[in-house]
Amino acid sequence: MTSFLRSDRSKPVATWLFVVAALVLGMVILGGATRLTDSGLSITQWKPVTGALPPLSQPDWLAEFERYKQIPQYAQLNPGMSLADFKTIYWWEWSHRFLGRLIGVVFFAPFVVFAIRRELPRRLFLRLAGIFALGALQGAVGWWMVASGLAGRVSVAPERLAVHLGLAFALLGLLLWTAFDAWAGAARQTLPSPWGRWAAALIGVIYLQILLGALVAGNDAGLVYNDWPLMNGALLPDDYWVGSLWSSLAHSQGAVQLHHRLVAYGLTIGAVALGVGAWRSGVLSREARWLGVGVAATILAQAALGIATLMARAPVGLSLAHQLAAALLFALAIGFAWRVRRL
Repeated sequence: MTSFLRSDRSKPVATWLFVVAALVLGMVILGGATRLTDSGLSITQWKPVTGALPPLSQPDWLAEFERYKQIPQYAQLNPGMSLADFKTIYWWEWSHRFLGRLIGVVFFAPFVVFAIRRELPRRLFLRLAGIFALGALQGAVGWWMVASGLAGRVSVAPERLAVHLGLAFALLGLLLWTAFDAWAGAARQTLPSPWGRWAAALIGVIYLQILLGALVAGNDAGLVYNDWPLMNGALLPDDYWVGSLWSSLAHSQGAVQLHHRLVAYGLTIGAVALGVGAWRSGVLSREARWLGVGVAATILAQAALGIATLMARAPVGLSLAHQLAAALLFALAIGFAWRVRRL
């Protein structure tokens, strides 16, 4: 135990954080599946503690079903739905929420144990506390998102979906960066080059693209303009402007898809250029060069997958693969940015 007190690194702590990051990744994919199956509004109450238990009897199931029948989604999309069909969408949403609770336990319990045993690198303590607070906020934001679809809408508000997904990816990035720091310790020397700025910019654009993708998903914009590279045979969508700047940016199917396409083009060109530059660099370490190449290769695969998903009208399998590839790309970019800051 004392060896950890004299060190700024801890491989057990790093392993724990990698496990939590993997669970967050699973949460992102499960959340995507929940949205794609229109299951997210099946649980109409937020009970952080007692909600961990699903209905345990037939009367409990009927009560849950009756609550679902009171929201617009049932009346407009699922009138006449059977109890068996309701149970299917209910289990998707319950599993998503249960995994969120599990992540909280898997993070908090080892955190307390490591803290009591004084095995947490001191420089990471406040950051880890901040990650826990962000995770708690994510739960509240998840309910804020769901609440937007319980009255006056048949789905959640796209902008709230973007906030919810954005927080999930922020957690993923912070967990990975902190795990790398815990594994390797504090940097003994940082790399005096523009690579750190370029890598940070890459993360920023990938993050922006993820938010734009959430707006596409939230507006079901993958179901329209399913040709490529044009949009119904034109350069610009017919319904780009829908009355106001905010409505067009957040709620126009044509606008959100166009923005997602345009950022994808720029991101692909920039990431490939960065990967080629990293591979040819005489300054970067071997690991950084390979991570740069990995980013470039992944962005090309992700672009092809995005086009295939669009032209197939966003089937569940391709849509989940596209979301998983986005998470992998983001993780590689985090690893690349972390590595280029060190000699």
